[in-house]
Amino acid sequence: QDQDRDQDGPQPEEADLRNEVLMFATNCPECNAAASTNMKLVQIPHFKEVIIMATSCDSCGHRTNEVKSGGATEAMGTRISLHVTDVSDMSRDVLKSETCSVAIPELDFELGMAIVGGKFTTLEGLLKDIKELVVSRNPFVCGDSGGADRLQKLAQFGQKLDRIMAGEMDVHLVLDDPAGNSYLQNVYAPEPDPEMSVEKYTRSFQQNEDLGLNDMKTEDY
Repeated sequence: QDQDRDQDGPQPEEADLRNEVLMFATNCPECNAAASTNMKLVQIPHFKEVIIMATSCDSCGHRTNEVKSGGATEAMGTRISLHVTDVSDMSRDVLKSETCSVAIPELDFELGMAIVGGKFTTLEGLLKDIKELVVSRNPFVCGDSGGADRLQKLAQFGQKLDRIMAGEMDVHLVLDDPAGNSYLQNVYAPEPDPEMSVEKYTRSFQQNEDLGLNDMKTEDY
């Protein structure tokens, strides 16, 4: 009976780790001052366990919120496509791993993998991050390099993102993660989501190369 009890559910050490926020000293990526990082294991419903790391700097006020997959690279890649039809879609949870690209075909836009680190946020939060990265912090906006035509296109792109977030623009959002570690909340779970498709695919040689998997020997282990 003791053996049966040991096999059921997480062990006490594991349960404690899931409930505990670990804190460790680090340096701010912006100003290099001493800062602290909080780390916590989080179980995402209908998906998997991830590690959320949040760094806060008291010196310059910089904050980061990063997500690392708690598990290994999946056997297949994942492509998630959501038809955004309503402002309520903005509250869907999104786990975008560091290996995931984000595309909005209607805007002819794609954000490659690793340009934005891993994030666990909402769809609105992800779009705000994209807007800040592409529009607000774009190096072409500053100085002499900011041509009027380019600035106008960036402004229009930002306005379109605002319309999507307000539920005024019908688009598709595509998360493509060769590592298979990204997730978009199905608000109908466990039933299928009529506005979302999830496709598993076999990675190409180049995708395995990008993930560093071709150099890893996985057989006979």
